[in-house]
Amino acid sequence: MFRLSQYMHELTNPTPVRRRSNPASVKPVVIWNLTRRCNLRCRHCYTTSADVDFPGELSNEQAIGVLEDLKSFGIPALILSGGEPMSRFDFFELAERARELDFRYLALSTNGTKLTGENAKRVAGLGFDYVGISLDGIGTVNDWFRGVEGAFKDALRGVRECKALGVKVGLRFTITEDNQHTLPAMLDLCENEGVDKFYLSHLVYAGRGDKNRGEDTERARTRNAMDLLIERGWDAVASGKPLEIVTGNNDTDAVYFLQWVEENFSPEQVAHVRSHLEAWGGNSSGLGVANIDPTGKVHPDTYWSDYTVGNVKDAPFSQWWNGKDPMLATLRQRPRPLKGRCGACSYKTVCGGNTRIRALQISGDPWAEDPACYMSNSELGIAESERLEVTPFRGKRHDPEHRFFDV
Repeated sequence: MFRLSQYMHELTNPTPVRRRSNPASVKPVVIWNLTRRCNLRCRHCYTTSADVDFPGELSNEQAIGVLEDLKSFGIPALILSGGEPMSRFDFFELAERARELDFRYLALSTNGTKLTGENAKRVAGLGFDYVGISLDGIGTVNDWFRGVEGAFKDALRGVRECKALGVKVGLRFTITEDNQHTLPAMLDLCENEGVDKFYLSHLVYAGRGDKNRGEDTERARTRNAMDLLIERGWDAVASGKPLEIVTGNNDTDAVYFLQWVEENFSPEQVAHVRSHLEAWGGNSSGLGVANIDPTGKVHPDTYWSDYTVGNVKDAPFSQWWNGKDPMLATLRQRPRPLKGRCGACSYKTVCGGNTRIRALQISGDPWAEDPACYMSNSELGIAESERLEVTPFRGKRHDPEHRFFDV
């Protein structure tokens, strides 16, 4: 996750840089897909969820054991996800146990349609630190994207009920060619509804997201989206508005932002922001983030479903994560053994090589270049002698006066 607003605050209120410790000692944020059952049928769903029972999911006893192991392991954050996590038969029991164990940060990732009435009150009563609700467009655009008529109305009702109960709420939006035109309205919706955070996710080629990868956003539109997020984010920081903007699943965003800083701020500010970005290090699969799927399999992140480190039915998560898995070991290398444009890029220390699963899905090689990098060779400091092909950008750039201009 790239915390755009956080790094903008470094321009106005700089803080000391904290370098990552030895990778072997890093404890990951764990995203736990509690179930594949879901009442929606989203076009980008990486778990290929559906409104049916799936065999092999963890029992209540096994799930409670996972919670206790994660707590003793000392993970910094736990995110309960799905499918639709609230579709699991013992969701509230697990959430209550997680709260009793007092995880440092406990979040819920939901489609929002079940957050109504007593459910909303119970979620609020559990004191989740954050509830992320997915909306992939306005009105019928969202309903088409999510496969169920009325999904937008129901999710928006969930947003409003949670906000009324004092819950910190964020909206998650996966951008594609079919919904990119609704991004300005989505940001307006956040402001109008008092939403605390907006998360723009780039499409990842996993599950139905891989099946529909032809709907991925064209590079020019991706850049225009980032320009808009930078504009809105900087306006919020400069005017003291509370909206936080983050992006995910394309760490090129950090490089794009850094070059905006280079265009608009002093060399000292540029150096400071770059130091923070390099301390973060970009893509965290297998290092700062981990996944447990509904059947207990441990993955480097939520999108690596075809690569399993181990299963919590056989041994605790902590044992698998601290083991000698070769893929985890390589993902934790800095720099990673990247190839192509990613290997030649001057910003590897900022983006960490971007999203490896897209490279794997397209080329069969997890260390090949990420095909969704939307910056040109010259922007990335790649010499023409490298003879690496890139689709030239013909879009709009952002300028200090918050205008857009063609390049």
